[in-house]
Amino acid sequence: MFLYGMHVMGDGLKKTSGGKLELILGKITSNKLMAILIGTLVTGVMQSSSATTVMIVGFVNSGMMELSKAVPVIIGANIGATITPWVMSLFSVGSGNTNVFLELLKPSSFAPVMAIVGIGFIMISKKEKHKHVALILIGFSVLMFGMEQMSDAVRPLADNPKFGDIMMMFTNPFLGLLVGILLTAVVQSSSATIGMVQVFSAAGLVTYGAAIPLVLGANIGTCATALLSSIGTSRNARRSSYIHLFYNVVRSFLFLIVFYVADSFIHFTLIDRYATPVGIAAFDTLNGIIMALLIFPASKLFEKLAYLILPVTEEEAEKKGLEAKMNIQLLDPRFLRSPGLAIEQCKKVACDMAEYTREALFMAIDLLSEFKEKRATKVSDLENVVDHYEDQLGTYLVKLSSQPIAEKDSQSLSLILHSIGDLERISDHACNIMDSAREIADKESGFSKRAVEELTIFSEAVREIINTAFDAFIHEDMDLAAKVEPIEEVIDELNNEIKKRHVKRLRKGKCSIEMGFVLSDISTNYERVADHCSNIAISILQKDEDVGAHEYQDILTSKNNEQYARLVQLYTEKYRLPKKAEV
Repeated sequence: MFLYGMHVMGDGLKKTSGGKLELILGKITSNKLMAILIGTLVTGVMQSSSATTVMIVGFVNSGMMELSKAVPVIIGANIGATITPWVMSLFSVGSGNTNVFLELLKPSSFAPVMAIVGIGFIMISKKEKHKHVALILIGFSVLMFGMEQMSDAVRPLADNPKFGDIMMMFTNPFLGLLVGILLTAVVQSSSATIGMVQVFSAAGLVTYGAAIPLVLGANIGTCATALLSSIGTSRNARRSSYIHLFYNVVRSFLFLIVFYVADSFIHFTLIDRYATPVGIAAFDTLNGIIMALLIFPASKLFEKLAYLILPVTEEEAEKKGLEAKMNIQLLDPRFLRSPGLAIEQCKKVACDMAEYTREALFMAIDLLSEFKEKRATKVSDLENVVDHYEDQLGTYLVKLSSQPIAEKDSQSLSLILHSIGDLERISDHACNIMDSAREIADKESGFSKRAVEELTIFSEAVREIINTAFDAFIHEDMDLAAKVEPIEEVIDELNNEIKKRHVKRLRKGKCSIEMGFVLSDISTNYERVADHCSNIAISILQKDEDVGAHEYQDILTSKNNEQYARLVQLYTEKYRLPKKAEV
């Protein structure tokens, strides 16, 4: 019940934050003090240093966080983890007191009320935020209930001399440290281990001499989670998990050496005193803060040690250059546990995909006027990048859709999922246009002067619809999205009119049949690019509407829509072709 309560409360806290706390981690600045504070805050709220360090491993693996910036966050996470023992020490408040006020402060008095309130929220409220708060209340109640039950269960052991002898074995600092490491590695939570030690201390079974090594061992054992999480990740991500281990090993052994060397001269009476839950929480916090202050100035040594164990390889250096180009690594599987954060990561990746698609198309259009093989190769490379984005992002979004996500996030997921296919198809059309440009260059031919003028106007219209649709997608701008469909209608008319005019030029012998086919291919690709932009815009506009895409398109283009008609007229004038008499 204790472990389950911790899980439920932590899950509620993460859902309440909606991924915002994790996003803060990804925006760590070069200010190391601020990084420590943020690491402390995030871990304090999430009630788990393991969760924070796993996130850090994910951020480093995705390239969002540099390894040097991860070090102070890890230090802060270890300080933030000391808040949880204070929460768990509440079960001992008021024990042995007859004061009515202190009785009311006992969790056994108010935890049931919190549980009832939480259950009420779940049953009555339809708001997700209320349900997330309910998880926190219920999780805390179950946690306190578990602590109370464990405390009652171990209290009779205080009269058992054999069990007392076992607990006294842990006064050997190295044995206590080892047991703390192993136990925490098994339960995957230092808070759980420290909570158990607090339960034993409440029953009068643990002295500070035994509690201190167990707590320090728990701080080392919690590194197992990050180490397991780093398996199969980049070398940099593994380095971050090693840094977490190095820091906790150094701070634990450094304290033990200094403390017990000092004890051999001073003889601390504290060692033989029976520990209290509050005393254990206070020790954990003071140890975390003091050791952070002592070790932080030498924190760069941990980074150097990590690089010493895992040196940079040539392959890693090349991969780093590729990752600088492609932010696909943002889609780390660890983020699936925090859907709010995962959606934000998907948005960033989708926006990058849109920018690469825009760059590919505009570069292909430029090739029509001046063909350069190097730029044509870049169009192909960008198209490959966009294909890879669609494959990875689509797979990730399908996995994310199976997670419990908020309604707003579900709408964003649907928008991205619908749009990435259109983005990929636009990049394909960019390659088709590039092929047409290469054909013109290879044949050393070209269009008539009038055809070039018309194609220039058509190209500008395509550039505008791309800019409008893509900016609307990146910023989720409804006003921009509403302008796409009118431009698309004008482009349809341009496509039909240019083809008609070209047929007339063919009859008059002003253009070759071969160039006629090329022009037809270009205008067809332009028109289909506009169609895909229309799909993206409609997905944005119908995000909050409960209607299908075709129904929504009919609403937009209806005769009664004055704004739509006005925009169509505006773009018709803007992209009007030269008079037919001049053809």
